[in-house]
Amino acid sequence: MKQLPKFNTILIAACVLIIVLGFALMAGEPSGATEYNPDIFSFRRITVGPMIALAGFVLMIVAILFPQRKGDAVDDENTMNNENNAKQ
Repeated sequence: MKQLPKFNTILIAACVLIIVLGFALMAGEPSGATEYNPDIFSFRRITVGPMIALAGFVLMIVAILFPQRKGDAVDDENTMNNENNAKQ
């Protein structure tokens, strides 16, 4: 199985951070059986958090499918050749 280039891996890591940020924006105090917390319907928790998390998931797909740059292809081939030479 072929490894993703370093640039794609960095993009994937950034997308994971964006997704975590979206979920963190959705977090907060819950509304219990004895008390009502109107903050559960705040704009941040209902709209902003989910949109940021969704953007992170969409960008994750883009990061995985992002085409390999020519410079990265040469670096990957050299790395693979060095690994094959080391095994022999």
